[in-house]
Amino acid sequence: MESLDLKMPKYMVYCVVVACLGSFSNGWVIGSANVPGEVTHACENGSAHVSSSAFPDCLPMATGLWGFAVSAFCVGGLMGGLFGGSIQTKFGRKKTIIFNNLGWILGGLLQGVAVNPAMFIVGRILCGLSCGLGSLATPTYVGEISTIKARGTMGTCNQFAIVIGILLASVIGLPLASVPLWRINYALVAIPAIAQFFLMSGCVESPRYLVSINRIEEAKESLQRLRPNTNIDKEFFGMVEGQLGTAAARAITGMDSASINKDDAKSFDDQIEDGVVTGEEGVRESMNMIQIFKDPLIRRIALTVLALHVIQQLIGMNAVMYYSTTIFNMSFSAEMSKYMAIVTTVVNFASTVLSLILIDRMGRRPLLLIAEAGACLFSVLLIIGYVYNLGALLVVSVFGYVLSFAIGVGPIPWMLTSEVTPVYASSAVGAIATAMNWAMNFLIGQCFPIVFEGIKGYSFAIFAGVAALAFAFTYLKVPETKGRSLEDIVKGFEKSS
Repeated sequence: MESLDLKMPKYMVYCVVVACLGSFSNGWVIGSANVPGEVTHACENGSAHVSSSAFPDCLPMATGLWGFAVSAFCVGGLMGGLFGGSIQTKFGRKKTIIFNNLGWILGGLLQGVAVNPAMFIVGRILCGLSCGLGSLATPTYVGEISTIKARGTMGTCNQFAIVIGILLASVIGLPLASVPLWRINYALVAIPAIAQFFLMSGCVESPRYLVSINRIEEAKESLQRLRPNTNIDKEFFGMVEGQLGTAAARAITGMDSASINKDDAKSFDDQIEDGVVTGEEGVRESMNMIQIFKDPLIRRIALTVLALHVIQQLIGMNAVMYYSTTIFNMSFSAEMSKYMAIVTTVVNFASTVLSLILIDRMGRRPLLLIAEAGACLFSVLLIIGYVYNLGALLVVSVFGYVLSFAIGVGPIPWMLTSEVTPVYASSAVGAIATAMNWAMNFLIGQCFPIVFEGIKGYSFAIFAGVAALAFAFTYLKVPETKGRSLEDIVKGFEKSS
């Protein structure tokens, strides 16, 4: 049996699940401040040591400071993403994922034992550093080890784990939303982080990364472990050819590209004639964030990836979640609104499961187009519901918007980042895309409350416009990657340049 025909070998799935423990920790950090937020910064006894002699009951903060404290992890995420590319290039995907857990462990514990706002904010930033680096390293690793037939499903596991983390943090936060139990809710992120720290040691390094640093035999062994009881020759040839060139692939594997795929051989011969690839080029050095914008092919890929990450944030998911509290307070009691916020997270979870099922059946482009059209429609319905004060329509629109986002706009940009970028440029492109994503996240978190205060529900016209533009961009510029090897996807960009 050929490895290219394999779908979900058990060991590969195990490595993906272990890698996505980091995504779970990411989700926990995002959701941990949702339910116990009020008691964290505005409890009855303030900074008095009533419940415990060692710690104050809470950490009194003004609304503005609390808003910054919660979103401080975005600052860490921006820094983690920005420098993550060089880190995962130097130390490898596996070691980066392992040691990335230190930020969650230290940051979670620091929040749990915080005696003043400064300690809490530093803890959030440390967690953010791991969130940012993990947002880059996990999708890269998952994309590089997954089989062609299951890469979409495996890639969606990243977003799925984030959503589970948010959901469990909210659910577990309910009984912990009191003094002094709120501290536990922030510290619990250390548990999945410690688990991943040890379990990841049992996973292999990405074979594509090993090829990129010329550790060919280790790469082949790693790929064989990920594709047990199958013939990996064709897949390995394509992997080596995509990074080292056709001549190197023939020399290393002892195979001829014509014996594998005549069309592929022809396209590479054409590339040699055009000067895109040379038979003697050998290992391609990893590009930095300046070089990716000098190379015409990689610049095009990078701009496509950047646009998808900017769209993911500017389309307004975080803003809708922010506004949902106001919507639920209009239609339900304060206590019921708390539970409705959790229902929204459940909808997010269910929609991500749906994406997990559909991504390798329908493909990336159709799901992304459906998601963007849905986001546009439900943003318009939110405006109508606001203008005519239709509580039921507002609630339905929130759920519909969350559904639309979760099936496509949420998971697919992270997946496509690793799918469309060649290994020698993946760290730099991924780093700048991750940093941009976190920067936009922070920007929305800081600016939307001000915009909403000024124009209220009409602010969703901005997101409807962004969704409409996103639909046009995806239709015109985003390629389908379903059922194609990572190397073949890059060749598609070369042909259409």
